[in-house]
Amino acid sequence: MERAESGRAGGSRQGRVQRRPPTWEISDSDSEGPAGVEAAVRVPDSADERRAAAETPRRLRPEQALRRLAVLVDPAILEDAGADILIEALDTLGCEYRVEPQRPARSLRWSRVKPDPCPNGVPPEVWAADEQDLLLLLEPEEFLQGVIQLTQIRGPACSVPWITPGSPACPHLAVIGLDAYLWSHQPSTRETRLPESSATACAQVVVGWPEVEEALVLLQLWANMDVLLVASWQELSQHVCTFTKALAQRPFKQARESGPFSFCTAGRWAAGERVAGDGTGLRAAWWRQIQQFNRVSPAVADAVVTAFPSPRLLQQAYVACGSEQERLALLTDLPVKMGEGVRPRRVGPDLSRRICLFLTTDNPDLLLDLGS
Repeated sequence: MERAESGRAGGSRQGRVQRRPPTWEISDSDSEGPAGVEAAVRVPDSADERRAAAETPRRLRPEQALRRLAVLVDPAILEDAGADILIEALDTLGCEYRVEPQRPARSLRWSRVKPDPCPNGVPPEVWAADEQDLLLLLEPEEFLQGVIQLTQIRGPACSVPWITPGSPACPHLAVIGLDAYLWSHQPSTRETRLPESSATACAQVVVGWPEVEEALVLLQLWANMDVLLVASWQELSQHVCTFTKALAQRPFKQARESGPFSFCTAGRWAAGERVAGDGTGLRAAWWRQIQQFNRVSPAVADAVVTAFPSPRLLQQAYVACGSEQERLALLTDLPVKMGEGVRPRRVGPDLSRRICLFLTTDNPDLLLDLGS
């Protein structure tokens, strides 16, 4: 009896030993010095890196990044009666705004607070690019004076206005009410001579829309400077909010495009196929791409993907062909598996020609489907 109980106890202990999780054993030849300590330290580091990589998309989401984006408003802008519309729009947007003196005056600047720790998937220049974004607000009279300098002064003495020498920021201009200003200051037919009191008066008479359009082209070509012409503070506020949202999305897009397969989304494509970052699911996406051709059934797509599991393999087969006719007819005789009692068929010359042109042509305007 005692031996039986001891046997049962030993068997139960043996069963428990077999169910124990696997463990690492250190032999006599294994060192217990710094190498072992280093190996023990690397495991938590890799886990931390995986955790940080998993949290990176969450920290870079536009709604999260928008809270770390601040709009710096020069106090001179608030002197205008319509500036309240801009402040209310920023409040509704949910981002932070601060009233701080800016150079040049009457300008808006964007500043981003980097997350801690900084995500590894985002290039450092993305964070520095926000400091160079600047929107300069100009009165119509001030803008027309710059138009005179651009369109009437030629030679090396002509310089682009509104650019501070040595400043890394390239301003974008915004002018409110320029159209209404030009219409209200058109010269009268009874005027026989130009006023000589000031440059502003000269601008009122001489400068019109042809000169403004010429200046816009020169600013774009010489200084890569955009000019926003709006009729009211409402339009300006909409532009500022849209630009702020775009800045909030910039790190997220940069991190997504820096991956090994930047064209693969994290969720499902419109075709319904999930593609992972390591390439899993690309064959199914290739199968869906074949089905996007007109008059292609799932069975025909199966035949093409079975013979050539990836577009690269099919392109290599086209390169190995000796002539253009051989390339066009490469997929013609591929058998298509049909159901029982159905006459066997093949891919055919029409689809073979279309797929060949799709993968080999360099003409973006080429019509692939002649029967469409």
